[in-house]
Amino acid sequence: MNDRQARYIVAVGSGKGGVGKSTVSLHVALALARRGLAVGLLDADVYGPDIPLMVNLTRNEDARRWDFWRRGDVRHEALESHGIRIMSVGFLLGERQALTLGAPLLTAALTQLVHQVEWGTLDILLLDLPPGTADLQQQLVRVVSLDGAVVVVGPQDVAHLDARKFVAFLRDTDIPVLGAVENMSGLHCPHCGELIEVFTPVTKSRSVWAEGVPLLGRIPLDPALGTLEGPVRAQREAFDAVAAQMFEALERRTAA
Repeated sequence: MNDRQARYIVAVGSGKGGVGKSTVSLHVALALARRGLAVGLLDADVYGPDIPLMVNLTRNEDARRWDFWRRGDVRHEALESHGIRIMSVGFLLGERQALTLGAPLLTAALTQLVHQVEWGTLDILLLDLPPGTADLQQQLVRVVSLDGAVVVVGPQDVAHLDARKFVAFLRDTDIPVLGAVENMSGLHCPHCGELIEVFTPVTKSRSVWAEGVPLLGRIPLDPALGTLEGPVRAQREAFDAVAAQMFEALERRTAA
């Protein structure tokens, strides 16, 4: 960003879809806000924005157009929900409206969503990326100067394999890897509280940890995490720990 409105800008990404990356992004943002920080969250998955639905801020009316260039600056206002400031293409388009934007316009769209938003003064801005390492991710790192990235992975071999590819992409583009969160890591029995391992444990040599990526935390399955109705105390504490480790890693890098 040319005008950095956040002290830190951090991407949250994954090598594949279906690992709960947007859920982790949202709950880490909430945990950072509980620390008293001014937090922004950009839903950068322009083709499949999920954050608006998760915070119950959706648009019913389809947009007739999306202005990229016109006389004067195109500006958007970040919406505040649960103490964090949020921007998403889902606020510009109807909830069921498909975005038929070609790759050549991606840079213009991303530039607008990051630079041309009234974020206010932020301590940290999280960018919830789409999964993978394709055009959008590559263009985003040219649009935004990132201070680091957090990798979200599921507790399966294939998820860890694809996460390792995402880590390689980050390192190739000189983006610091702050750590990884293993989401859906076990299930607490609702009756006795015992942790049940739902998936076969990932072989250590095939895991993202074998790449030297720090473990920020493991988040058990919990249906309440799909909404903001309130996860159980253990889940809140898990995300608080992830947020604390991530922020400490950023501050260590600044002090170094």
